[in-house]
Amino acid sequence: MLDKNGIAKRIARELKDGYYVNLGIGIPTLVANYIPEGMDVVLQSENGLLGIGPFPTEEEVDADLINAGKQTITMIPGSSLFSSADSFAMIRGGHVDLTILGAMEVSEHGDIANWKIPGKMVKGMGGAMDLVASAKNIIVAMQHCSKDGKSKLLKECTLPLTGIRCVKKIVSDLAVLDVLPEGGFKLLERAPGVSVDYIRSVTEGKLIIEGEIPEIVLE
Repeated sequence: MLDKNGIAKRIARELKDGYYVNLGIGIPTLVANYIPEGMDVVLQSENGLLGIGPFPTEEEVDADLINAGKQTITMIPGSSLFSSADSFAMIRGGHVDLTILGAMEVSEHGDIANWKIPGKMVKGMGGAMDLVASAKNIIVAMQHCSKDGKSKLLKECTLPLTGIRCVKKIVSDLAVLDVLPEGGFKLLERAPGVSVDYIRSVTEGKLIIEGEIPEIVLE
């Protein structure tokens, strides 16, 4: 299985030159550490940052520079700081090419639940609903199963929805999958040492398998 850094490294391969990318809280923030060398990608954070670099070393830490997850970050040359109102105008205006989010559940139709578990206290939905409603492309970074072994790739989400029919691709600790417009998870790659049969057994939603499925290559 892939660890969190492995998931982030695989997602970084989905980036393209010139992209403006929003990184959600959790695993997605790690993608900043794996931007391919020579690629011009601008990372955006909804608290008002444009031009986020890798996580800082101990000597580089600046407590005033944090991302939406309250983690300290670095900034690349030419980066800018602005109000969260301007940041959400950027998001709602459709100026973000790719959003990378974590999720608790994704349905076979591309619905996503990632902001609330009923009965548990949350501060609020944050920027998640604006992001899924406005982004041109959404990739989800997630664990394939819950801690008790239940699938998180479902026929229908059971948790409160953040957005509907918006997720395009999933990179989990077990696999890379496309969410097809007509519904279903198309298996593209599998984690090293993980069999197709095992992925099938832990995917509740419709799983589409065509031909040989290669292993994920991270190097």
